[in-house]
Amino acid sequence: MTRETRQALMQHVRSVVVKLGTNVLADEKGLLDEARIARIAGQVAALEGQGRRVAIVSSGAIAAGMGDLELAERPGALPQLQACAAVGQAKLMMMFDQALKRRGRRAAQILLVRGDVEDRSRYLNIRNCIAALQAYGAVPVINENDTVSVDEIRFGDNDVLAAMVANLLRADLLVLLTTVEGVFRDKARRRLFDIVEDADEAMAAADAARSPLGSGGMATKLQAAALVARAGEMAAIADGRRPDILLDLLAGEPVGTLFLPKAAKMSARRRWIGLARRPRGRIVVDAGAARALNARKSLLASGITAVEGAFEAGDVVAVVDAQGRAVAQGLTNYSSQDIDRIKGLRTTQFAAVLGEKTYDEVVHADNLVLAD
Repeated sequence: MTRETRQALMQHVRSVVVKLGTNVLADEKGLLDEARIARIAGQVAALEGQGRRVAIVSSGAIAAGMGDLELAERPGALPQLQACAAVGQAKLMMMFDQALKRRGRRAAQILLVRGDVEDRSRYLNIRNCIAALQAYGAVPVINENDTVSVDEIRFGDNDVLAAMVANLLRADLLVLLTTVEGVFRDKARRRLFDIVEDADEAMAAADAARSPLGSGGMATKLQAAALVARAGEMAAIADGRRPDILLDLLAGEPVGTLFLPKAAKMSARRRWIGLARRPRGRIVVDAGAARALNARKSLLASGITAVEGAFEAGDVVAVVDAQGRAVAQGLTNYSSQDIDRIKGLRTTQFAAVLGEKTYDEVVHADNLVLAD
C-alpha cells in the first residue's frame, strides 16, 4: 500500500481506540515506565488537538501493583493477581492523569467486566458516558476490572476488550500497540505485513508465543483486529515503543500492519448482537435453512433439527449447520424448551403445540448477524 493510500484512509479517521499492552508501558524491570506513559499521553493530546476523539484501553495495573508490592514475578493465583490489580490500578490512573493534565486533558477511569457489554442497557450507558467524557475534554482510560473478574466474566484479554470498546463506540480505527513492528509473514521476522485483508492469513503466520508480563500474545491481537474489521472498521498493530507511533500512523506513514475492513459498516445494534454478546445456546439447522439464512432470510422452525443448551426468549443464540459450522448469531424469539417442541414444524402448527403463536420466526432476519 502506498503512503498516499494510507494518508487517504487516515484522513477520514475521527475516532480512535488505542490499546496499550503491559510490555509497552513497563521498563526492563517490569515496572511501569512513567516517561513512556507521558510520551503516549503527549501523542493522544496531539491527536485530540487535530479534532480526533481518543479512548485508551490500558493494561498495566497488575504490573504496577507488583512494583508497589515488591514482587519479583507475576503471581499465578487469582486472589494474588486481583490484589496486585487493586493496588496498581490507582497508580496507573495517577500516571495517566498527571501526564494528560500537563497537556490540558484529564484521565477518566472506566473499569469493565464482560457482562457490562453483554447487557444492552449497560452497553448503551457505557457508550453515552464515554461520549460525555470526550465532550468534556477528558480521555477515557479503560481497563478490565481485574479485582472482580473471574474466568466466566472475563474478556480474556485487553486486546479483546479494546475491540469491544472500538465496536461499542463505532470507532474508525483500533490501534493495538505492542513491542513488535507489526505482524510478520515469517518466523524469522524479516517480512512484515503492510496491509491485511484476510485475518486468517495473518493468523497462520503469527507467532503465538506469549510474553512473560502480558496475558495475550499476537493471536489475541489478530482476533481483536479481525473483530473490528468484521464490523467494517480499520485496525492496526504497531510498536508502541517507537517514538510518535500514533502520530505517524494517523498521518498515513507506512508503519505497523494495517487491517482493512472486511465488509460494510455494521449498525451499532448488529455489532452488539453479533460481536459483543456470547451465545447462550445453539440451534442446529438443515441445509435449506442455512441457505436461507445466508440469503438474509429469517430462521423458521421448519428448518431446525436440534437445540443445544438452555436459553430464554431474547437471548443470543448461535445457529450452526449439521456439521457444527457457524452460520449466524441472533436474538431468539422463543426459549430452548419451546423451540425443541416446534422444531421441524410449520408456523401454522405453533398454536396447537404451544397454546399460542407469539412470532412466525424463531429468529427474525433483522436480529441475525451472519458468520464470516
